Amino acid sequence: MSAPLQGVTHLGIDADDTLWHSENRFHEAHQRYHALLAEHVDLDIDELERRMLETEQRNLRLFGYGAKGFTLSLIETAIEVTEGAVPTDAIATILDFGKELLGHPVELLDGVAEAIEEFRRRGLGLILITKGDLWHQESKVAASGIADRFDAIEIVAEKDVATYRAIIDRHGVDPAGFCMIGNSVRSDVLPVLELGGRAVHIPYTYLWAHEAVEDPGGELLVARSLAEVTELLG
Repeated sequence: MSAPLQGVTHLGIDADDTLWHSENRFHEAHQRYHALLAEHVDLDIDELERRMLETEQRNLRLFGYGAKGFTLSLIETAIEVTEGAVPTDAIATILDFGKELLGHPVELLDGVAEAIEEFRRRGLGLILITKGDLWHQESKVAASGIADRFDAIEIVAEKDVATYRAIIDRHGVDPAGFCMIGNSVRSDVLPVLELGGRAVHIPYTYLWAHEAVEDPGGELLVARSLAEVTELLG
């Protein structure tokens, strides 16, 4: 029986929550934000989360993805739900949440460095593909200690079919030989499958609501870790 990823020549690998921890920091910021706003507005957590997500999604076209846009959206939500009554010291605290996210050390997931070395040993082309704030993503890539193990690094504004097509065309990769690996079905799996490539979903403990897909349809290839992808390669 052939391996599911037989014939793959190039791997695209997501960064946040695939190579290193990220969303857990945002989860912690959410919890602290809930506690902070509870002092200033009587709003249940589910409703506050809904309002936060609405603001983030509305602002994506202006701020893009990442900690900076997230922080600005938290401030905007706080102003809206308190009808402008949120005090300046609370806004200063929210800004501190954002600064902590931007300054947090990069922590690789277990087995990532070893898996990357195994991919290289097999002669696979490796492309790191991540979306978000350019400066912050560049900083995390540089601090990861594994940047030099990739043949190319692509920091993009969005992960859609057009973006992936441009990347594989730029690097001369046949879609049939390309496989994307990541934690988001919406961003790392579906666009690549539509393009004619292959994809592996590696779920992470937390997932931003914006990335959630209720029913992706079809049978997805899932691995528990990056190291497990080596088994799928055969």
